[in-house]
Amino acid sequence: MGFEHLKLFRDIAHARSMSRGASMNGISQSAASQHVQELERQFDIRLLDRTRRPLTLTPAGEIYLRFCREALRRREEFDAEIAQIKGRVDGQVRVASIYSVGLSEMSQLEAEFTRRHPDAELKVDYLRPEKVYKAVVTDAADLGLISYPERGKDIKVIPWRQERMVVAVAPTHPLAGSAALSPEELDGYDFVGFDEDLPISREVGRYLREHSVQVNGVMHFDNIQTMKEAVALGSGFCILPERMISLEREQGRLKAIPLKSPGLFRPLGIIHRKKKNLNRAAQSFLQLLREQPAPEAS
Repeated sequence: MGFEHLKLFRDIAHARSMSRGASMNGISQSAASQHVQELERQFDIRLLDRTRRPLTLTPAGEIYLRFCREALRRREEFDAEIAQIKGRVDGQVRVASIYSVGLSEMSQLEAEFTRRHPDAELKVDYLRPEKVYKAVVTDAADLGLISYPERGKDIKVIPWRQERMVVAVAPTHPLAGSAALSPEELDGYDFVGFDEDLPISREVGRYLREHSVQVNGVMHFDNIQTMKEAVALGSGFCILPERMISLEREQGRLKAIPLKSPGLFRPLGIIHRKKKNLNRAAQSFLQLLREQPAPEAS
Protein backbone atom coordinates (compact mmCIF):
# COMPACT_ATOMS: atom_id res chain seq x y z
CA MET A 1 0.00 0.00 0.00
CA GLY A 2 1.23 3.49 -0.84
CA PHE A 3 1.33 6.58 1.35
CA GLU A 4 -1.59 8.01 -0.62
CA HIS A 5 -3.69 5.05 0.56
CA LEU A 6 -2.65 5.58 4.17
CA LYS A 7 -3.64 9.22 3.90
CA LEU A 8 -6.97 8.29 2.33
CA PHE A 9 -7.93 6.00 5.20
CA ARG A 10 -6.78 8.55 7.77
CA ASP A 11 -8.88 11.26 6.14
CA ILE A 12 -11.95 9.03 5.95
CA ALA A 13 -11.54 8.19 9.63
CA HIS A 14 -11.06 11.82 10.68
CA ALA A 15 -13.95 13.08 8.55
CA ARG A 16 -16.12 10.10 9.54
CA SER A 17 -17.37 10.18 5.99
CA MET A 18 -16.43 8.19 2.89
CA SER A 19 -17.47 11.02 0.56
CA ARG A 20 -15.58 13.78 2.43
CA GLY A 21 -12.48 11.63 2.78
CA ALA A 22 -12.59 10.90 -0.95
CA SER A 23 -13.03 14.58 -1.77
CA MET A 24 -10.02 15.51 0.37
CA ASN A 25 -7.93 13.15 -1.76
CA GLY A 26 -9.33 14.08 -5.16
CA ILE A 27 -10.97 10.73 -5.92
CA SER A 28 -14.53 9.48 -6.23
CA GLN A 29 -16.52 8.08 -3.32
CA SER A 30 -16.72 4.78 -5.21
CA ALA A 31 -12.93 4.55 -5.50
CA ALA A 32 -12.52 5.30 -1.78
CA SER A 33 -15.10 2.69 -0.84
CA GLN A 34 -13.44 0.09 -3.06
CA HIS A 35 -10.07 0.78 -1.41
CA VAL A 36 -11.46 0.26 2.09
CA GLN A 37 -13.23 -2.92 1.00
CA GLU A 38 -9.97 -4.21 -0.46
CA LEU A 39 -8.18 -3.48 2.83
CA GLU A 40 -10.85 -5.35 4.74
CA ARG A 41 -10.47 -8.35 2.40
CA GLN A 42 -6.69 -8.32 2.89
CA PHE A 43 -6.95 -8.10 6.69
CA ASP A 44 -10.04 -10.32 6.83
CA ILE A 45 -11.67 -7.96 9.32
CA ARG A 46 -13.99 -4.93 9.29
CA LEU A 47 -12.31 -1.53 9.67
CA LEU A 48 -15.44 0.65 9.47
CA ASP A 49 -18.89 0.26 10.99
CA ARG A 50 -21.12 1.22 8.07
CA THR A 51 -24.35 0.70 9.98
CA ARG A 52 -23.89 3.98 11.87
CA ARG A 53 -23.92 7.57 10.69
CA PRO A 54 -21.50 9.20 10.77
CA LEU A 55 -19.10 6.35 10.10
CA THR A 56 -17.27 4.92 13.10
CA LEU A 57 -14.12 2.84 13.35
CA THR A 58 -14.15 -0.72 14.58
CA PRO A 59 -11.44 -1.72 17.10
CA ALA A 60 -9.39 -3.02 14.15
CA GLY A 61 -9.98 0.28 12.36
CA GLU A 62 -8.62 2.20 15.35
CA ILE A 63 -5.44 0.10 15.24
CA TYR A 64 -5.04 0.67 11.51
CA LEU A 65 -5.64 4.41 11.92
CA ARG A 66 -2.79 4.60 14.46
CA PHE A 67 -0.56 2.79 11.96
CA CYS A 68 -1.52 5.25 9.21
CA ARG A 69 -0.81 8.27 11.42
CA GLU A 70 2.59 6.94 12.49
CA ALA A 71 3.64 6.01 8.96
CA LEU A 72 2.60 9.41 7.61
CA ARG A 73 4.40 11.16 10.48
CA ARG A 74 7.59 9.28 9.67
CA ARG A 75 7.17 10.20 5.99
CA GLU A 76 6.91 13.88 6.97
CA GLU A 77 10.16 13.56 8.95
CA PHE A 78 11.86 11.92 5.97
CA ASP A 79 10.67 14.62 3.56
CA ALA A 80 11.83 17.38 5.92
CA GLU A 81 15.31 15.87 6.27
CA ILE A 82 15.66 15.37 2.52
CA ALA A 83 14.55 18.96 1.86
CA GLN A 84 17.15 20.18 4.34
CA ILE A 85 19.87 18.25 2.52
CA LYS A 86 18.73 19.76 -0.78
CA GLY A 87 19.05 23.21 0.77
CA ARG A 88 15.88 24.65 -0.76
CA VAL A 89 12.29 25.19 0.29
CA ASP A 90 9.73 23.36 -1.82
CA GLY A 91 6.49 21.51 -1.33
CA GLN A 92 3.14 22.84 -0.13
CA VAL A 93 2.02 24.58 3.05
CA ARG A 94 -1.69 24.36 3.83
CA VAL A 95 -3.18 27.12 5.97
CA ALA A 96 -6.66 27.26 7.52
CA SER A 97 -7.63 30.79 8.51
CA ILE A 98 -10.58 32.59 9.99
CA TYR A 99 -12.13 35.01 7.51
CA SER A 100 -11.18 38.14 9.43
CA VAL A 101 -7.43 37.73 9.00
CA GLY A 102 -8.15 39.50 5.73
CA LEU A 103 -7.80 38.62 2.10
CA SER A 104 -5.65 41.67 1.39
CA GLU A 105 -3.16 40.79 4.10
CA MET A 106 -3.00 37.17 3.00
CA SER A 107 -2.42 38.25 -0.60
CA GLN A 108 0.59 40.27 0.55
CA LEU A 109 1.90 37.34 2.58
CA GLU A 110 1.45 34.99 -0.35
CA ALA A 111 3.32 37.37 -2.67
CA GLU A 112 6.24 37.64 -0.23
CA PHE A 113 6.30 33.88 0.36
CA THR A 114 6.39 33.24 -3.40
CA ARG A 115 9.17 35.79 -3.84
CA ARG A 116 11.29 34.07 -1.19
CA HIS A 117 10.44 30.48 -2.12
CA PRO A 118 9.38 30.17 -5.78
CA ASP A 119 9.45 26.35 -5.59
CA ALA A 120 6.94 26.22 -2.73
CA GLU A 121 3.15 26.54 -2.82
CA LEU A 122 0.84 28.26 -0.33
CA LYS A 123 -2.76 27.01 -0.11
CA VAL A 124 -5.20 28.94 2.13
CA ASP A 125 -8.73 27.95 3.11
CA TYR A 126 -11.00 30.40 4.96
CA LEU A 127 -13.15 28.69 7.59
CA ARG A 128 -15.20 29.26 10.73
CA PRO A 129 -13.10 29.02 13.93
CA GLU A 130 -14.23 25.52 14.93
CA LYS A 131 -13.39 24.25 11.44
CA VAL A 132 -9.90 25.79 11.63
CA TYR A 133 -9.22 23.66 14.72
CA LYS A 134 -10.65 20.59 13.03
CA ALA A 135 -8.54 21.12 9.91
CA VAL A 136 -5.37 21.31 12.02
CA VAL A 137 -6.21 18.31 14.22
CA THR A 138 -7.14 16.13 11.24
CA ASP A 139 -4.06 17.25 9.29
CA ALA A 140 -6.11 18.90 6.57
CA ALA A 141 -4.01 22.00 7.35
CA ASP A 142 -0.43 22.45 8.53
CA LEU A 143 -1.09 25.78 10.24
CA GLY A 144 -4.18 27.58 11.50
CA LEU A 145 -4.73 31.30 12.01
CA ILE A 146 -7.28 31.89 14.74
CA SER A 147 -8.54 34.55 17.14
CA TYR A 148 -8.73 33.85 20.88
CA PRO A 149 -6.63 30.69 20.36
CA GLU A 150 -7.19 27.81 22.78
CA ARG A 151 -4.63 25.16 23.61
CA GLY A 152 -5.82 21.59 23.56
CA LYS A 153 -4.64 18.02 23.89
CA ASP A 154 -3.61 18.00 20.24
CA ILE A 155 -3.12 21.74 19.63
CA LYS A 156 -0.07 23.94 20.13
CA VAL A 157 -0.58 27.71 20.16
CA ILE A 158 1.97 30.32 19.06
CA PRO A 159 0.93 33.88 20.03
CA TRP A 160 0.90 36.11 16.97
CA ARG A 161 -0.38 39.61 17.77
CA GLN A 162 -2.95 41.75 19.57
CA GLU A 163 -5.45 43.80 17.54
CA ARG A 164 -7.14 46.89 18.97
CA MET A 165 -10.94 46.80 18.93
CA VAL A 166 -12.94 49.96 18.24
CA VAL A 167 -16.56 51.06 18.13
CA ALA A 168 -17.81 51.23 14.53
CA VAL A 169 -20.80 53.45 13.70
CA ALA A 170 -22.35 55.12 10.67
CA PRO A 171 -21.45 58.84 10.23
CA THR A 172 -25.04 59.76 11.16
CA HIS A 173 -25.04 57.80 14.44
CA PRO A 174 -25.35 59.85 17.68
CA LEU A 175 -21.95 58.56 18.82
CA ALA A 176 -20.17 59.41 15.55
CA GLY A 177 -18.81 62.73 16.81
CA SER A 178 -17.04 61.21 19.83
CA ALA A 179 -13.25 61.25 19.86
CA ALA A 180 -13.20 58.28 22.24
CA LEU A 181 -15.79 56.35 24.22
CA SER A 182 -15.89 54.79 27.65
CA PRO A 183 -17.75 51.45 27.76
CA GLU A 184 -20.49 53.06 29.86
CA GLU A 185 -21.32 55.49 27.03
CA LEU A 186 -22.51 52.55 24.92
CA ASP A 187 -25.31 51.72 27.35
CA GLY A 188 -28.76 51.50 25.79
CA TYR A 189 -27.73 51.76 22.14
CA ASP A 190 -28.68 49.27 19.41
CA PHE A 191 -25.90 46.72 18.97
CA VAL A 192 -24.90 44.57 16.00
CA GLY A 193 -22.96 41.58 17.32
CA PHE A 194 -21.37 38.32 16.32
CA ASP A 195 -23.20 35.03 16.56
CA GLU A 196 -23.17 33.88 20.16
CA ASP A 197 -21.21 30.68 19.47
CA LEU A 198 -18.13 32.61 18.26
CA PRO A 199 -15.26 33.35 20.69
CA ILE A 200 -15.20 37.04 19.75
CA SER A 201 -18.89 37.33 20.71
CA ARG A 202 -18.20 35.86 24.14
CA GLU A 203 -15.28 38.23 24.75
CA VAL A 204 -17.16 41.35 23.65
CA GLY A 205 -20.10 40.27 25.82
CA ARG A 206 -17.80 39.76 28.80
CA TYR A 207 -16.27 43.22 28.29
CA LEU A 208 -19.69 44.88 28.27
CA ARG A 209 -20.88 42.96 31.33
CA GLU A 210 -17.73 43.83 33.29
CA HIS A 211 -18.62 47.49 32.80
CA SER A 212 -22.33 46.97 33.55
CA VAL A 213 -23.26 47.99 30.01
CA GLN A 214 -26.61 46.84 28.65
CA VAL A 215 -27.08 47.14 24.91
CA ASN A 216 -30.03 46.40 22.68
CA GLY A 217 -28.93 43.49 20.51
CA VAL A 218 -30.71 43.97 17.20
CA MET A 219 -28.73 41.71 14.86
CA HIS A 220 -26.16 38.90 15.03
CA PHE A 221 -23.94 37.69 12.21
CA ASP A 222 -21.13 35.20 11.74
CA ASN A 223 -18.93 37.44 9.59
CA ILE A 224 -17.50 40.93 9.77
CA GLN A 225 -18.46 42.03 6.25
CA THR A 226 -22.18 41.62 6.92
CA MET A 227 -21.85 43.38 10.28
CA LYS A 228 -20.16 46.36 8.64
CA GLU A 229 -22.91 46.63 6.05
CA ALA A 230 -25.61 46.53 8.71
CA VAL A 231 -23.90 49.27 10.74
CA ALA A 232 -23.28 51.44 7.67
CA LEU A 233 -27.01 51.28 6.97
CA GLY A 234 -27.75 52.64 10.45
CA SER A 235 -28.66 49.47 12.34
CA GLY A 236 -26.59 50.36 15.42
CA PHE A 237 -22.98 50.09 16.50
CA CYS A 238 -20.58 47.16 16.59
CA ILE A 239 -17.18 46.49 18.11
CA LEU A 240 -14.59 45.26 15.60
CA PRO A 241 -10.82 45.05 15.08
CA GLU A 242 -9.77 48.53 13.96
CA ARG A 243 -7.97 47.43 10.83
CA MET A 244 -11.05 45.58 9.55
CA ILE A 245 -12.88 48.84 8.84
CA SER A 246 -10.02 50.79 7.24
CA LEU A 247 -11.62 50.71 3.76
CA GLU A 248 -15.03 51.85 5.03
CA ARG A 249 -13.35 54.71 6.90
CA GLU A 250 -11.59 55.83 3.73
CA GLN A 251 -14.91 55.71 1.88
CA GLY A 252 -16.63 57.72 4.62
CA ARG A 253 -19.14 54.93 5.30
CA LEU A 254 -18.06 54.17 8.87
CA LYS A 255 -16.46 55.94 11.82
CA ALA A 256 -14.00 54.14 14.10
CA ILE A 257 -14.04 55.38 17.69
CA PRO A 258 -11.38 54.17 20.15
CA LEU A 259 -12.44 52.78 23.51
CA LYS A 260 -11.08 54.60 26.52
CA SER A 261 -8.97 52.68 29.02
CA PRO A 262 -9.43 49.87 29.64
CA GLY A 263 -9.53 49.09 25.96
CA LEU A 264 -10.36 45.82 24.29
CA PHE A 265 -7.95 43.77 22.20
CA ARG A 266 -8.39 40.68 20.05
CA PRO A 267 -5.55 38.16 20.31
CA LEU A 268 -4.55 36.26 17.18
CA GLY A 269 -2.60 33.04 17.30
CA ILE A 270 -1.01 30.47 15.03
CA ILE A 271 -1.88 26.87 15.78
CA HIS A 272 -0.54 23.53 14.64
CA ARG A 273 -0.93 19.94 15.69
CA LYS A 274 1.33 18.80 18.48
CA LYS A 275 4.06 16.36 17.43
CA LYS A 276 3.60 17.40 13.82
CA ASN A 277 6.82 17.77 11.88
CA LEU A 278 6.30 20.84 9.75
CA ASN A 279 7.89 20.59 6.32
CA ARG A 280 10.28 23.33 5.25
CA ALA A 281 7.57 25.20 3.38
CA ALA A 282 5.40 25.33 6.52
CA GLN A 283 8.36 26.31 8.68
CA SER A 284 9.24 29.12 6.29
CA PHE A 285 5.68 30.44 6.19
CA LEU A 286 5.52 30.31 9.99
CA GLN A 287 8.70 32.37 10.13
CA LEU A 288 7.22 34.88 7.67
CA LEU A 289 4.09 35.25 9.82
CA ARG A 290 6.16 35.91 12.92
CA GLU A 291 8.17 38.58 11.10
CA GLN A 292 5.12 40.56 10.09
CA PRO A 293 4.03 43.51 12.24
CA ALA A 294 0.32 44.02 12.72
CA PRO A 295 -1.04 46.03 9.78
CA GLU A 296 -1.71 49.60 10.83
CA ALA A 297 -5.23 50.92 10.61
CA SER A 298 -5.58 53.96 8.41
